[in-house]
Amino acid sequence: MTFQQFTIFSLLAAILGLFVWGRWRHDVVALLGLLVASTLGLVSAADAFSGFGNPAVITVAAVLVLSKGLMNSGMVDYIVRSLSRVGNNQVLQLGALVLGVTVCSAFMNNVGALALFMPVAIRMARKGDRSPSVFLMPIAFGSLLGGLITQIGTPPNILISTFRAQATGGEPFRMFDFAPVGAVVAICGVAFIVVGGWRLIPQRKGRLSRSELFDIDHYITDVTIPPDSPLAGKPLKYIEEATKGDVVVVGHVRDGQRFPAPSPYRLLADCDTLIVKASAEELKELIEATGIDLAATHVISEEELSSEEITVVEAIVTANSSLEGRSALGLGLRSQYGINLLGVAREGGRLRSQPGKIRLRAGDVLLLQGGVDSLQEAMASLGCLPLAERGLRFGQGGRVALAVGIFAAAIMVSALGIVPIQISFVAAALAMIMTGFLSLREAYESIEGSVIVMLAAMIPVSAALETTGAAQLLANAILAVSGRAEAWLVLSLVLLATMLLSNIVNNAAAVLLMAPIALGISVGLGASADPFLMSAVVGASCAFMTPIGHQSNTLIMGPGGYKFADYWRLGLPLSVVVAAAAVPMILRVWPLFA
Repeated sequence: MTFQQFTIFSLLAAILGLFVWGRWRHDVVALLGLLVASTLGLVSAADAFSGFGNPAVITVAAVLVLSKGLMNSGMVDYIVRSLSRVGNNQVLQLGALVLGVTVCSAFMNNVGALALFMPVAIRMARKGDRSPSVFLMPIAFGSLLGGLITQIGTPPNILISTFRAQATGGEPFRMFDFAPVGAVVAICGVAFIVVGGWRLIPQRKGRLSRSELFDIDHYITDVTIPPDSPLAGKPLKYIEEATKGDVVVVGHVRDGQRFPAPSPYRLLADCDTLIVKASAEELKELIEATGIDLAATHVISEEELSSEEITVVEAIVTANSSLEGRSALGLGLRSQYGINLLGVAREGGRLRSQPGKIRLRAGDVLLLQGGVDSLQEAMASLGCLPLAERGLRFGQGGRVALAVGIFAAAIMVSALGIVPIQISFVAAALAMIMTGFLSLREAYESIEGSVIVMLAAMIPVSAALETTGAAQLLANAILAVSGRAEAWLVLSLVLLATMLLSNIVNNAAAVLLMAPIALGISVGLGASADPFLMSAVVGASCAFMTPIGHQSNTLIMGPGGYKFADYWRLGLPLSVVVAAAAVPMILRVWPLFA
């Protein structure tokens, strides 16, 4: 082993360790690894940032924009609404949801497809008095299975296509080259989940309604302004600033008329009733500082906190949200966005601490109050997804047909090899913007910067694994350990190793690390590279056993009330089903010795 090989192995071990630790986000870790690799001479300065111009990175960005354009067109929403009318039979509902999200995620971003189906799944669960956990894990896994079917289904497919062209000197995989294997694996996986696999999921009951999930009576209270009070004529913000605590006025009642989420500059009057969000200690301090009175105790309903202009919605914190690790008070949700945080739930349980002081995590479910338009803008800006079933956009038939036509044209010209996929999809994304399906702002916001940076940083590091000879060294070691094992067993080992790796690190990072090793193993065996690359990409997309392997798994953890250990109960047997279906299909479609 040379010094460079030892160094790249050590660096990759450190990167993997930091990925698993999770103290810093994956894009920060990847960028740090790239800088260290460049400083140590493993990656030349000229190639350090070449990943940002890599065709795979450009294609991933274009796919994200196109996914947003399709959502805005109303076409996907129409599919979701149609699937929500399957009746009350649980198996039929589950089958419709899982099949629907699988098909959609074959052609759009996995997380985007899941975000569309989550509100429908939760509504079905609540309507049928069932636990959301029965539906949410299956549709999350369905979104991963759907990504196996096409080149654009998931970033690992795009990455492996570009790697094949650059490493072997051949053509990249095309749009539907993944379908013969991916479709069969997806069908087997969906069938397993729907027929009986869902029974392996622990059902978390008793956390179905908002009133059960968010104990708002614990920190939302009525107070009244006494007659002849010096507070009369002062703005509401005087109440909020009277103490050092996090006191927020979320409702104002005067002469029987309600004003939810009132302006801080609204003037007070004698005998007004205020609905305030404060802890017991903060409320006591407020009463002492202002002389207000506690109102008669009653259960505060959401109707008192909403109106035609003001609404209360549930939203989930995504893995790339700016809310992660920060509190609502520190972010200034009220001052900057005009919204109030009424409650926080985590892993299906109540958090009784004052909501504004809780440090938020990915997967937390928030109860937010604010104007309809301001809430939508704030959630998009903060990286939150609404869990309530939204007003779905159907649009005009001609507009939907135009959006589908743009998308289909991009798929066709790339599938036929007329132009490279990065060109056709960037052109389609531009066409979506020019035809008004999304604004420039929406286009840029739909591109997940953290994912793009991580991919761009990891591509040169992955290349260093190959240029230093470390990938071939590791491949030879694997071949030596496997001895005289049949080639199909070694291929199965590649699939399983990538599958395990993708459960602890981002799936794109997993395929970037495993692709050079898979190529080295094929060289050592004198076999075709394609089946080994295909096994690596299938394994990378099957992170079923942990909530951290994929954003889809993280998103459902809070609403479903899942624990970390719940995932392997369905994820492990599903992984076995995937491997059992994938290996024979790979060998049939991509022969080892062509």
